Amino acid sequence: MPSLPPAIAEIRLAVRTALADLPAESTVVVALSGGADSLAVAAATAFEAPKIGLRVETLTVDHGLQEGSDAVAQRAAQIAAGLGLNARVATVEVGRGADGPEAAARAARYDALRRAADGAAAVLLGHTLDDQAETVLLGLARGAGATSLQGMAPSREDDDGLRWVRPLLGVRRATTRAFCAASDLAVWDDPHNLDDRFARVRVRERVLPVLEAEMGPGVAEALARTAEQLREDAEAFDEMIHETIEDIVEHAEAGISVSAAALAANPAALRNRIIRLVVDSEFGASLTRVQTLEVARLATEWAGQGPIDLPGCSAARLGGRIVFTAR
Repeated sequence: MPSLPPAIAEIRLAVRTALADLPAESTVVVALSGGADSLAVAAATAFEAPKIGLRVETLTVDHGLQEGSDAVAQRAAQIAAGLGLNARVATVEVGRGADGPEAAARAARYDALRRAADGAAAVLLGHTLDDQAETVLLGLARGAGATSLQGMAPSREDDDGLRWVRPLLGVRRATTRAFCAASDLAVWDDPHNLDDRFARVRVRERVLPVLEAEMGPGVAEALARTAEQLREDAEAFDEMIHETIEDIVEHAEAGISVSAAALAANPAALRNRIIRLVVDSEFGASLTRVQTLEVARLATEWAGQGPIDLPGCSAARLGGRIVFTAR
């Protein structure tokens, strides 16, 4: 009996591990673009899921941003159907988002996946270790802090209980291509992945290769390990934050308030995380580091300064409390 090609064995194991804790007899949806990464996930899931009683569907999202995108989407669906999967295609309209076309396309894609996964246990995404390394470098370049440097979580659960799972975060991109070659799967290469107008493409094609050449192999793995370690730290911080918030946060008219003295008494890292979490959870807005530090000064360097305008709200010192009010 011929041995299994290493790439197929590695990816099947990664997918099998990711599926292991999903409820029996549930459905999983694979986000399928037709590229090597998502094809590898789809094919491995088609092999592994029936063994543990899971149903598998794929969704290919046609963003309509490239000529012939409808044909690409249909071809991906046909490959999925050939794997024995229930394959669907969704066409979306991509608006002109404030954060650029990439972000707008991503938002439209995730909305379509969320609708397609109604009643499903999980959505499987094809991000690899290389994607993780690129995400960490992009976060580092933006100076976005530890939250951004955590990269993508292997698994997260949204407010509706739907899990978003990335089984291949420990797998190199080259392995997914080897998997597809060994499985005779025709890979579609997205032209956008070579378009250097996008920062991620420049990191992939220029920055990471230079780092590997100058510092030796293993840079991508080191970046992915950094993300994992920061996620562990963040989980510990989150526990501390939630325990602290119970004692120092109160609901206020049209908003929420935090004890200034308690904020000032906490270490800066914890203080800043509390501020960001309060604003995010109450108003659904993210603060920059500059905005966070300005709010913190209301507790640590109070000198009568006036209200601070923030995304979705304002912050002001009223007596011994910092009050966040919706705008």
